[in-house]
Amino acid sequence: MKKLILLVSILVLTLSSCSSVKEVPSEIELITVQDGKFFKGDQPYYFVGANYWYGPLIAARNIGDRERLTKELDLMDSLGIDNLRILVGAEGGNEDFQVKPALQPEQGVYNDDLLDGLDFLLAEMEKRGMYAVLYLNNNWIWSGGMSAYLEWNGYGEVPNAFLEKYSWEDYTQYTQQFHTCVPCREAFMEHVRFIIGRTNAYTGKKYIEDNTIMSWQVANEPRIFTEEDREPFRDWLREVVDLLDTLDTNTLVSTGAEGKASYLQDLNEYETLHSNPKIDYLTAHMWPKNWGWYDIEDEKGSLQVSIDNAYDYINEHVEVAVKLNKPIVLSEFGFPREKESLSLDASVENRNVFYEALFSKLAESYAEKGHLSGVNFWGFAGFAETDETNGKWEEGDDFSADPPQEPQGLNSVFAQDRSTLELIKEYNEIVNPEAVKN
Repeated sequence: MKKLILLVSILVLTLSSCSSVKEVPSEIELITVQDGKFFKGDQPYYFVGANYWYGPLIAARNIGDRERLTKELDLMDSLGIDNLRILVGAEGGNEDFQVKPALQPEQGVYNDDLLDGLDFLLAEMEKRGMYAVLYLNNNWIWSGGMSAYLEWNGYGEVPNAFLEKYSWEDYTQYTQQFHTCVPCREAFMEHVRFIIGRTNAYTGKKYIEDNTIMSWQVANEPRIFTEEDREPFRDWLREVVDLLDTLDTNTLVSTGAEGKASYLQDLNEYETLHSNPKIDYLTAHMWPKNWGWYDIEDEKGSLQVSIDNAYDYINEHVEVAVKLNKPIVLSEFGFPREKESLSLDASVENRNVFYEALFSKLAESYAEKGHLSGVNFWGFAGFAETDETNGKWEEGDDFSADPPQEPQGLNSVFAQDRSTLELIKEYNEIVNPEAVKN
């Protein structure tokens, strides 16, 4: 009888150890910055992570798809992806080409289902030992963001640049007013207080005590638009960073900047703004297609151009990180399938070559104990079902990694993209081996 009990016990332990999902840790370790590097506990922390902006939406109890969410988290977990960059929530939701439903449909009014979704997502991430980078606003209209605050506070209709009657110049001239709009700034600060002051309904943890939240990020790609916008932007950024540092002394603070692309291509501005001691690490983004490096008519040639330009961009920003002695994360980058096809059957060979070029820079930094500490590809679409014919997103459709104004699947990495997923796993086995589940 004792032998039978022993055998059963061994079997139970064996099955438990084979689970793809970690047991809930007694306390997920806090990510800190020491001597210009990330540390998880007493060990350096490097990662290949993902953008997963829509996570709280599919985590919502009523409008979400929690079965899809847990399948996607399990898949990422198996690949060693333990760092997810996530949108806290959208604002407004009345515009075309915009995330719907919005977390904040009106100023100061919240969708409780989406707040619950954010809680649930963080609780599920904690079970898997994952970390969240939560951005609190957006420079771009696809999730409302700064332009929504302006419309709420009497600045007139948002000039939606995705409609023919408006241009990008119309939109940027409108949106830069956010930095000088006092009631807009105050309302956003109240939003920050509201979110950071939250207690998770599933774990009972206050957000400020939840180590699952690695970083509060000011916004997605906050940007200086014109010379006259420099000083208002500096003042606004300083104000928000001061508030984040005051409200939560344990969680890291980052800006969400694209790099010098956020600051009129001025690397000195990037350095000056990130020299603020309350900003714990640097960020940079890169988009070969959007920035004119990639040419659909010369994919092979422009692929190499994209890699060369990417290396130059990374190197000059890493130099700033070294000078400031802070980590830097390449927290957004994307690359389309062959011929920008939306079909899951289209080749991802070019994308894989570009991804590996960036991953190898991270692996090099890991080997040298360097300041380039992480990369978050854009983005993980998991099991989303998208329309391969026109790629248009409409309310009620699955969310993919591509925001609503873009063809759905353009830069998305799906669960079916096994070669890309294996590449991600391969590099996490190098830089973050304890996170990989075999």
